[in-house]
Amino acid sequence: MLVLLPPSEGKANAGEGAPLRLESLSLPGLTAAREAVLGELVELCSADEEKAREVLGLSEGLRGEVAKNAGLRTAGARPAGEVYTGVLYDALGLATLDAAARRRAADSLLVFSGLWGAVRVTDRIPSYRCSMGVKLPGLGALAGHWRAPMAEVLPEAAAGGLVLDLRSSAYAAAWRPKGEVAGRTATVRVLHAPTRKVVSHFNKATKGRIVRGLLTAGAAPRDPAELVEVLRELGYVVEAEAPGKAGKAWALDVLVDEIH
Repeated sequence: MLVLLPPSEGKANAGEGAPLRLESLSLPGLTAAREAVLGELVELCSADEEKAREVLGLSEGLRGEVAKNAGLRTAGARPAGEVYTGVLYDALGLATLDAAARRRAADSLLVFSGLWGAVRVTDRIPSYRCSMGVKLPGLGALAGHWRAPMAEVLPEAAAGGLVLDLRSSAYAAAWRPKGEVAGRTATVRVLHAPTRKVVSHFNKATKGRIVRGLLTAGAAPRDPAELVEVLRELGYVVEAEAPGKAGKAWALDVLVDEIH
């Protein structure tokens, strides 16, 4: 099973660890594309703070993120699972998983990123600020920049098993499973059952709890149909829509009564 996650806007400071080594990151087929984004981002943030803040869409209160990006090559790095914070990652609680569940997380979780493309939770990265919606002056829209290298690398990473896609739309734009990979992919929405609307906070929290439940249970659904059954066994109310034709993903709605 491969689980595709969005990153978090907020990130923990990486501290004083050893700096980033691009060549050590998972999915080495993305290295050249990572270097291109990293190089332009560092140059942008080192040259003109106001322009960088505008390009990155940062408020006055986030001005310090520009300096952080300028120092990415020498900043301390730590596992991505510790860098990403926020509602989904709080609910997932990687640090509190038992050893077996942590091993499963290392093997199955893939976090998408405007800067790195996608990383494993064990990959060591510095704290940064660069969303997938950014358009860098030289490279253009990052989702477009990542599309071709992702199409080369991700099908192999997906291997022959289930792909559970929990990404937001901005990150899904960087890679959309196609062909037979799409047929074993399930996208998930979390809806407030009484209103059938997505509410951002509990959407993220529920997705984090779903992933934690799968990891803790040692669940290994082989396809979307088995995933539906596993989620129901874990206590979730799930509505599933199988694709109407080949090359399309399954669409799952998880219905939640309480917003928390």
